[in-house]
Amino acid sequence: MHGVLPALTAVLAEPDVLAAELIVLTGDIAAGPQPVRTLDLLLSLGDRVFWVGGNCERELVAAARGEPVAEPISAWAGTALRSDHVELLDRLPKSVTLDVRGLGEVLFCHATPRDDEEFVLVDSPLERWAEVLDGAPDTVVCGHTHMPFLRLADRRTIVNPGSVGMPYGTTGAHWALLGGADGPAIQLRRTLFDRASAADAIEAECDYPDIAEWTRYILREPVSDAEALAVFSPRSRPAGGALG
Repeated sequence: MHGVLPALTAVLAEPDVLAAELIVLTGDIAAGPQPVRTLDLLLSLGDRVFWVGGNCERELVAAARGEPVAEPISAWAGTALRSDHVELLDRLPKSVTLDVRGLGEVLFCHATPRDDEEFVLVDSPLERWAEVLDGAPDTVVCGHTHMPFLRLADRRTIVNPGSVGMPYGTTGAHWALLGGADGPAIQLRRTLFDRASAADAIEAECDYPDIAEWTRYILREPVSDAEALAVFSPRSRPAGGALG
């Protein structure tokens, strides 16, 4: 979500989301312009939500405790959180395995099960996927790169739902439906919302110093997948070697 409340509320209003038994968050939850309202809305859903943390959750906790963080908006958002928010984010698991109807065991994580900052892409070779998913079940749901995809890697199904609040390469709020009663067991979904109105509302209420530039980059003129891949592809190579 990256703290973009209009995108989150649009997804939560989807009929299939309203009917879902469980909503699983895979990190990058509140590091954005509306962190408090985003967290409070998700908390209001109670046990329907299962929280998994990632690198941005660690950044928010660090910022809330006065430690330096690299991302300016994370530094700002962390200082806006209440103590109960900080405690919640600090104790989030890095992964969870749940039984999903039609799929069996599914592992949910932020980037990879072993590292919440590791980059693996839709076109990463099988050897790379085997390395980062060693020991994982047959279906893995991950995020981190903000670009949706569904692929096989040596009989393992990998799902990246994309990003609700900060998608790269396309517009709308992206999510995935798993284990539905009708249709395929895995569906990549996109919920459209008024990005310009969302940007206007965020700019009117948020006191982050560079909020206009942030909304331009994220909501008004989002980056392309080509631009994102140019940044992420070099980082997807394992240390000490190059990918073929």
